[in-house]
Amino acid sequence: MPAQRLAEHAYAQILTIIEGDDLDVGDRLPSEARLADKLGVSRAVIREALVRLEADGVTQARRGSGSFVTRRPSALLTRHMPLGEVAAALGTYEVRFVLEAEAARLAALRHSTEEIAAIMGCLEALRAALVTGAPAHQEDLDLHRAIMKATGNEAFATTFDVLREPVTQVLKAGVDVSRSRPAEAIETMIREHDDIVEAIRLRDSERAALAMRWHLSEGRRRLMP
Repeated sequence: MPAQRLAEHAYAQILTIIEGDDLDVGDRLPSEARLADKLGVSRAVIREALVRLEADGVTQARRGSGSFVTRRPSALLTRHMPLGEVAAALGTYEVRFVLEAEAARLAALRHSTEEIAAIMGCLEALRAALVTGAPAHQEDLDLHRAIMKATGNEAFATTFDVLREPVTQVLKAGVDVSRSRPAEAIETMIREHDDIVEAIRLRDSERAALAMRWHLSEGRRRLMP
């Protein structure tokens, strides 16, 4: 198995250890050597998996002490994907940070009257779905894709479509997790989308890119409460 796939497998197995051993926030993970022995991989693979887990906010390395749990995956997350797919699904955010932040920036600079009207229509459809308790993931996907279309470069929408399946998974999970929390969580999601669209409407390209990146960062964080 290629090293990257081994690291994804180790990532999933470490999540399983956190869940199965009921490790809480602040608890120490087994050492790299013990994890490597337990999972049957090299310490280099374990280190790569731990780097990814730390980037996703699940663990934190402390010099001389090992790695500690900082967040547990939401139990609702596994309703939408098995633990073995979590690494790949969260990995799409690394692509989306680049793709969608730039798309928002270009959409702010290039959108036509028809395109901003389409974006705002998608925003209102998403708002209605979130407020009424409808599934909302398709409306969310439609809004992000409308922003891609407004770049004037079809390659953005084509690339986004390649990510459709994993993006849909995380959108479904994100809405589900947010609805399990106080009402302010859904209000925050709506406000994040409002900020993106308003910046695009005002042709404030840098603000649009920052608002999109913030929204995506918060979206990933919501999956790991």
